[in-house]
Amino acid sequence: MTVETRKDADDVRGHDPRRLAWAYLSKVVQGPCPPLSRLVEDVGPEEAARAVRERDLSEMLGKRTVARSGVDTAVHDLDLVTGMGGRLVTPDDDEWPRWRLLGFENQSRSRDEGPPLALWVLGSRSVVELTDRAISIVGTRAASGYGEHVTAEISGDLAVDGWTIVSGAAFGIDGAAHRAALGVGGLTVAVLACGVDRAYPAGHARLLRQVAQNGAVISEYAPGATPAKHRFLARNRLVASLSDGVVVVEAGWRSGARNTASWARKLGRPVMAVPGPVTSASSTGCHRMIREGEARLVANAGDVVEEAGPIELREVGDAGVRRDLDALSGDALLVYEAFPAVGSRGVRELSELSGVAVAQVRAVLPLLEMEGFVTSDDTGWSLQR
Repeated sequence: MTVETRKDADDVRGHDPRRLAWAYLSKVVQGPCPPLSRLVEDVGPEEAARAVRERDLSEMLGKRTVARSGVDTAVHDLDLVTGMGGRLVTPDDDEWPRWRLLGFENQSRSRDEGPPLALWVLGSRSVVELTDRAISIVGTRAASGYGEHVTAEISGDLAVDGWTIVSGAAFGIDGAAHRAALGVGGLTVAVLACGVDRAYPAGHARLLRQVAQNGAVISEYAPGATPAKHRFLARNRLVASLSDGVVVVEAGWRSGARNTASWARKLGRPVMAVPGPVTSASSTGCHRMIREGEARLVANAGDVVEEAGPIELREVGDAGVRRDLDALSGDALLVYEAFPAVGSRGVRELSELSGVAVAQVRAVLPLLEMEGFVTSDDTGWSLQR
């Protein structure tokens, strides 16, 4: 054995082979790849990694992975992120935000619209706990004084009440949202369109360090990945998925914030927009969303909680309380009504009883659980008593 081979073996020996496989695959695809996600679900990450390395793949997946299949920096990437106080979070881990990401099951799997393969995270707090009660606040980079003021008030008030503020760490509205949450000692999450080892924008390097200390900096891109337009668009879907709703404070006619709002609607999250002066170009996107029914008008944190917060309990006499079923409609209502009064049901049973496709049932159940309608355990899903 050569010195180099022995050293590599020693390096690899310090990491779990399964986690090394996840890290390798994350570096190979650099972003969402539904075909690879399906392969991992079917055969596991280690076998999927072998297939990628040996190019034992379908033609479509082969084209997606061939360019970087020979690039294996998994040991280096894991060591680097560990040294920064971070980790790689995968679907194997308890803190994987699976309920937040199930909404992607209802999206087209033929395009890059699937869930992330894995998440690189800086910060010690659990991703599940951070996103359990969260609001995304996004908007233009060219924020006005009015926009930054409103953002600070809404973000700060929500953070004081225990909501985690999720945003993209960009200049303007994003930065104002993160700073306001930090300013009141609240929690905040920054989702990046590059590796977590890169401070982007560079002017927010100190802010990102503070976010990691008081929440988390998250990316689906392995260390070393640089910012790119398509990565910002992919990042927007994660900003939308990791929260209970999206608030757009200022957005131009053509805005990345509107893309985030579009993803929120696809994933079943409420979309809210703050109106601005009718003469302000920075608010034309918000006004358009409100006018066309794409977003609900909000002016403060109370409005946001009313739209995205827990459904209020209503008294029903001696029977105690029940959830407000008027808030349910469409597939969510059909699935809810398929539950028995006592006992649990599996996804396929609920699909047959409700007439809703299995994929959509899987997307609806976590939303019903987050709103307190249903619960789950080892036996399946049941009504929340």
